[in-house]
Amino acid sequence: MYAPERQQEILRLARERGRVEVLSLAEDFRVTAETVRRDLKALDRAGLVRRVHGGAIPAGRLDFEPDLAERETTAADEKDAIARAALAELPADGSVIIDAGTTAARLAGLLPLDSSLTVVTHALPVAARLADHPGIALHLVGGRVRRRTRAAVDEWALRAYAEIHADVAFLATNGFSLDGGLTTPDLAEAAVKRAAAGAARRVVLLADSGKYGRRHFARFGDLADVDVVVTDAGLSAEDARAVELAGPAVVRA
Repeated sequence: MYAPERQQEILRLARERGRVEVLSLAEDFRVTAETVRRDLKALDRAGLVRRVHGGAIPAGRLDFEPDLAERETTAADEKDAIARAALAELPADGSVIIDAGTTAARLAGLLPLDSSLTVVTHALPVAARLADHPGIALHLVGGRVRRRTRAAVDEWALRAYAEIHADVAFLATNGFSLDGGLTTPDLAEAAVKRAAAGAARRVVLLADSGKYGRRHFARFGDLADVDVVVTDAGLSAEDARAVELAGPAVVRA
């Protein structure tokens, strides 16, 4: 297969899947990873794809935001492992903020029955999982609810977070990178994440390795703003060291 034919097929796969990975493409086309990187570079120059860590996404999809049902099934095993590892970051007692996100909701579902915590959240799925928890004093932050994420946003939510001081905030993100920081597609959601981070003494980021290197439209912080990144073993040791040099400790579940 000639390079133009291969690049056309790569573009088709990127549009079909939403993302392509260098190593899997190299295996599919029986070429070296370097050859695939050159293909992606050519497609990026043509404005057809946008290169991200380990692969590429179709141009115009940096702000693509899958709905909740789709995100629930993406990297499910990794998210479960991250949620279990994040339990170690809970205070023995005190107060925590749990952000909107499928991994954050998994964490909420794993809180031990003997937990004695005050939990603040603007995420309906998180609140639903904790509403009947016997040891949790649950505070639900209000605001306009985004249907795509079931998260409250806008001024009501921002005012609520301005009035509290929590021990730990567990944040979710759509992308994190050394140069791009912490990003999400929606400006209103980014503002609430920023407010939640500012309302806590410590910030723990819950992010599967597939989000590393991704950048979205709305930036809500830097890696230096985070105390701990809890991710999965898919993040290489080299990348983990690079993240730690930017500020936070890294836990690979």
